[in-house]
Amino acid sequence: MRKFVIFLLLLLFVCISRGQNPINAFAKVTAISGTSLTVSNVNETYHSFEDGDYIIIIQMQDNVIGTNTTNASTFGNLGSIQSAGIYEVARISSHTEAASVPNSIVLTSSLANTYNINTNSSVQLVTYRFLGTNFTSTANIGTFSWNGNVGGVTAMSVSSVFTLGHNITANGMGFIGGQRNSTNGYTACDNSTYATAVATRYAAKGEGIYKNTTASFGGARGKILNGGGGGNDVNAGGGGGGNYSAGGGGGSGWTSSGAGCSPICGGLGGLSLSSSISGSRVFMGGGGGGGHQNDGNGSIGANGGGIIFIKTGTLQTTSCAGISISANGAAAGAATNDGAGGGGAGGTIVLQVGTYSIAGACPLTISANGGNGGNSNASSSGAHGGGGGGGQGAIIYSGAQPTANVTTNTSSGNGGVSCSGCSSGVNGSVGSGTVNSGVVQSSPGPLPIELIDFTAKLTAENYVQLEWKVAIEQNSEAYIIERMTEDGEVKNIAEIKTRGSFNSYSYLDEKPNKGINYYRLKTRESNGEYDTKFWVEIDVSKEYQDIEIYPNPVEEEKQLHVRAKGMSFGKGAYEIINSKAEKIIHHEFSNISYQTEMEIGLESLSAGFYILKFELNNKVLHKKFIIQ
Repeated sequence: MRKFVIFLLLLLFVCISRGQNPINAFAKVTAISGTSLTVSNVNETYHSFEDGDYIIIIQMQDNVIGTNTTNASTFGNLGSIQSAGIYEVARISSHTEAASVPNSIVLTSSLANTYNINTNSSVQLVTYRFLGTNFTSTANIGTFSWNGNVGGVTAMSVSSVFTLGHNITANGMGFIGGQRNSTNGYTACDNSTYATAVATRYAAKGEGIYKNTTASFGGARGKILNGGGGGNDVNAGGGGGGNYSAGGGGGSGWTSSGAGCSPICGGLGGLSLSSSISGSRVFMGGGGGGGHQNDGNGSIGANGGGIIFIKTGTLQTTSCAGISISANGAAAGAATNDGAGGGGAGGTIVLQVGTYSIAGACPLTISANGGNGGNSNASSSGAHGGGGGGGQGAIIYSGAQPTANVTTNTSSGNGGVSCSGCSSGVNGSVGSGTVNSGVVQSSPGPLPIELIDFTAKLTAENYVQLEWKVAIEQNSEAYIIERMTEDGEVKNIAEIKTRGSFNSYSYLDEKPNKGINYYRLKTRESNGEYDTKFWVEIDVSKEYQDIEIYPNPVEEEKQLHVRAKGMSFGKGAYEIINSKAEKIIHHEFSNISYQTEMEIGLESLSAGFYILKFELNNKVLHKKFIIQ
């Protein structure tokens, strides 16, 4: 339900939530059966799930670890990507609520992808906010921070022109950083433990695309997919999270000599997911691993960046000092003579934009950078463990990367310093990848053509008039119109080429089937794939409604007989118009509800050509006749 939506929208653009203004609603999907979704963990603070609205369904996490669960450096490697990161747009047909909160949602059509619901997976719904045909921002736009079940994503579309004068951010809204261990002294450098429960000697791993529910996987230096590993005993730094590129390793660990643990005991950086990333598969940035502590002064791993979806015909800026669209990983906090946390990896930004019109006086910066690992702030006499830097995120353009007054940046975070004056070898390491390797061009995703409206109307002749309006037609070639009868037979009845942005289309079906007819659009994309829209229905079971006149030509009696077909006259009016387009006769009637035939006297008219204009049942019918 919409909970004072107008009020909330105004409120959201005035109040700031954690420095951002979320605009979406969120829900965790707990079961999928055909077009029916069972949901929980619903957050409608900033928007709501309503019938007819569009949503994005996205697989946030999946059971991707495979057999990589032994206590070895291979722990947390990718087994199979499964459905992690895939997403699509769907539309709500109906929903039910309990205590004013949705608990089930029915979609208008079946999902195109397979989404996995299990212990180690997480699927969520995010409302796909349509901000209008044209929209000008009035405040920053952000998202609700990922909490392990929902959040971390912001999604919006503007049909024609999106005028951006404020920032759009998902910084630090992604996968959660690992916690510090509980303090209890220390034993000795341990670089051989990769997976164990979080305890006095092992800090927690950061979160990633595998939903971990096993306590014995949660701690120690092994990465867990794109989540950074935690620091090991003694005082080692956490590994940085990964996304497009891998995170950096955590720093050394303390020894009395000041040289640090050798080999280093720091957490391993989260994995690179670059081979799986595209316009149709995206990820939040992995969280950094927590720093190991024995004095209670370590720092936790930082969160990764979230995901931003933007679709519009034209993205433009107004006069300003400069604005940004960013999904950066967060930087880890500093530690004092203990291990520091790893930086969060950059998130993902998906831009399905037809044209960029960025003013020189208002340049645009688009970034998905990794966050820096935390410094240990240790004295020069003892190396501890700086955190590893977060890996790069991804910025995905559906077309070519814009360059005019636009700066695009994906860079990895720096490793944290383990102590002042220490050699660089004991510090946390920088996230991997060359600068801007996470920029992906010409990779259109599943955000569909923006269909503003699709209607079916019955004409006076019992034809079906189909009309639709679209805002964006990038990478599309044609519309295919399908018709389905009540018995389920589906037939392609027309193909119409697309024309570009913001167009209106129509098609007249002159041969509908009698009874209920269902129509839908399919869009053929330039890559050969199809995007299917929702069905509309119309009843063509009524008789053809028309009038017939006789005799024609009219002769001596000067009487025109009018017979109704498929209706009675009821209430209406008629006019007689001559060849000069002059109205000669006007008559209204309302007391012949059960009559199907009437006579019109024409005694006052001379020979010639005339038009009978008949207004009846919200229809206007024209018939030509001659008086001889």
